[in-house]
Amino acid sequence: MSENFVAIGRLTKTRGRRGELLAEFDSADPERLQRLRNVVLSLGARRESFPIEEIWDHSGRLVVKLEGIDSIDDAEPWERAEILVPREEVAPPEEGAFSHQDLVGCKVEQAGVEIGVIQGVEEYGGTPLLQVEAADGREILIPFAKAICKEIDVAAKRIRVELPEGLLDLP
Repeated sequence: MSENFVAIGRLTKTRGRRGELLAEFDSADPERLQRLRNVVLSLGARRESFPIEEIWDHSGRLVVKLEGIDSIDDAEPWERAEILVPREEVAPPEEGAFSHQDLVGCKVEQAGVEIGVIQGVEEYGGTPLLQVEAADGREILIPFAKAICKEIDVAAKRIRVELPEGLLDLP
């Protein structure tokens, strides 16, 4: 991905017959999404810009309609594509908040010992979960909560945590 673009979400699958796609966005602020006018979709080596016709909530899931994608056949090749916008169009997070992009690549450590590196952030409506790849290749899910993440320094790409007993032992 070019440094001039930032991933703000991903398309998951088609919806309906008019080329609509379900999407997951890394922002819980629907007003940010309504300000979007154009996005770049990136999937493998393919990258293409699309004007947004509409974004709406349907039964708790976000639906995106893009200009030029007017059928299921048009939409299917973009399933699982990343949604990118120019870096200058990304609103800075509020005080004490962090974008997923800022957290990816941060080293997670406890008591001076590195646990692993953040590969992604999962959100399911509750506390976000940091997807951490441990040195042994295991994936560890760590709640992104103030009670656990004690010190966050995205400039230094480091997060100091105090994990609950047994969290690292979960399968």
